[in-house]
Amino acid sequence: MAIDQTIIRLGPQHRNDAIATLAAAFQGDPAVSWIIPDAAERARRLPKMFAWLWDDHQRHGIALGTPGCEAVTLWRLPGKVHHHDPLWPPEILRLLRIFGRRILRASTVGDAIAAHLAKGEDWYYLRYAGVRPDCQGQGLGGLTIRAGIAEATAAGKPALLETATESNVGIYLRLGFGVHEEWDVPARDGPHFWSMSRPV
Repeated sequence: MAIDQTIIRLGPQHRNDAIATLAAAFQGDPAVSWIIPDAAERARRLPKMFAWLWDDHQRHGIALGTPGCEAVTLWRLPGKVHHHDPLWPPEILRLLRIFGRRILRASTVGDAIAAHLAKGEDWYYLRYAGVRPDCQGQGLGGLTIRAGIAEATAAGKPALLETATESNVGIYLRLGFGVHEEWDVPARDGPHFWSMSRPV
């Protein structure tokens, strides 16, 4: 069956399919694999992680993707780039349920990203982009990211992202992003990241 390649705003009715796509797409991500080294544990925990992130972006950003959620991107909007919900006890318990004993590694990666994230709030921030594994190689990822870039351009805003996957760097370069920093998570065998930005 042909995939509908229309890119739309994803909403509550897309939640389960979007979470499934992102969890599958990030199963082999270098940063996520460092946080949760065991593949079986990673497969159990990633749906919980992306459920949390989906809900966060429904409040503080947008989700763009194909109608069937074969490709999904999560963007933070200007004014919310550096936002984090307060770590009240319910939020801490939520994070413990997601990451379990890996929570310190997750915190290390999160703190490192925050330390290298470009200053200011006047950006569109591509936090996550994923394509369902059986649909990869069809250009859906680039199509979906271009839709976010178009929104940023229409608003007169630059865009930024970071990736720990070296093969993604060339894709983002072709989409008009440039590398403005490379860095390592400050921990033993911590993953390497590329911070990238795209001017208006």
